[in-house]
Amino acid sequence: MDILDTVDISGPSPTVEAHLDELAGELISGIVAIDGPSGAGKSTVADALVARLRERGTGVQLIRTDDFATWDNPVAWWPELETDVLHAFIRRHDYHYRPRVWRGGVPEVGRRVWLRWEPLLIIEGVSSARRRIAERLTYSLWLDGGPAEERLERAVARDGEGSRTELERWQQFERGWFAVDRTRDRCRVLD
Repeated sequence: MDILDTVDISGPSPTVEAHLDELAGELISGIVAIDGPSGAGKSTVADALVARLRERGTGVQLIRTDDFATWDNPVAWWPELETDVLHAFIRRHDYHYRPRVWRGGVPEVGRRVWLRWEPLLIIEGVSSARRRIAERLTYSLWLDGGPAEERLERAVARDGEGSRTELERWQQFERGWFAVDRTRDRCRVLD
């Protein structure tokens, strides 16, 4: 499985592009979360925002929740991200973590990745704007990404037909997660 929201060749919508231009002009430091359901285009938006920020000379690092999540552990990995990334970021230290590497559909803990501290950290992925971090976020952004059926088909096109069952199960999980966490209610909606 490769659950990354990879680049959508169509890119963000013109409305989202306008939001990103505005944000790139405002963001200097802090933590930004880009959340929403699977297949919504979070990675595409995160990549576009990071590119704009770097063009302006803003120091930024991007962390993807897919580096931590697995089919069987969709959100309970958060303490690992806090320990390995957030605590170091807040102390202005370089940080390191061990992203998941998928081999034959099975996740393994990968080699240590070291990132230089930058004043802006973007966390992209399902549950990145969770209630637990809400008060520490500079911005919480949300993408709906259209109906669940369309998002599922985008995710299957991205990850392969063999992942359909897991992606369907993932969508069921995230619906429940977002309903309880009420994530969207705390976010600036970009669609």
